[in-house]
Amino acid sequence: MKSGIKTQKKGFVCLSCQQWIPVGRGMGTHYRNHCPSCLYSRHVDEKNSGDRSAGCHGKMEPIGLTFKREGWDKYGKIRQGELMIIHRCLDCNEVSINRIAADDKTKKILEIFEESKKLDQKIKDLLTESEIRLLEEKDLQEIKNQLFGKGKTS
Repeated sequence: MKSGIKTQKKGFVCLSCQQWIPVGRGMGTHYRNHCPSCLYSRHVDEKNSGDRSAGCHGKMEPIGLTFKREGWDKYGKIRQGELMIIHRCLDCNEVSINRIAADDKTKKILEIFEESKKLDQKIKDLLTESEIRLLEEKDLQEIKNQLFGKGKTS
């Protein structure tokens, strides 16, 4: 395997909660490196999703939510991208964003959003330097729209 990570066929063991995480079609994304229950990840990708070229392999903590940058529409308005999880590596402090998978626990996603309001300024500065916009209270309705559908709350 390219990254040197020992995994069993079609899945891995979560570094945080120790659950077996199957990787397959039902997850709604091509690459899976985070747990759908606790949302912790492993630092395996360096530049692109699925490249598996990171040398660190540390545990990555879910620290907040952001929207994927989708560019501009024909009217010059920013297109709203999909909801993403922000992870920070507990070993090397690198930050990255990850797609939410179809089987990720929405309750846990909302808990991460609430906890992100308490992030220390150093981490917020790191996100700004990395050009990652941490979602705030004003974004809550769009977060819920993306998790549950427009007009729904849970």
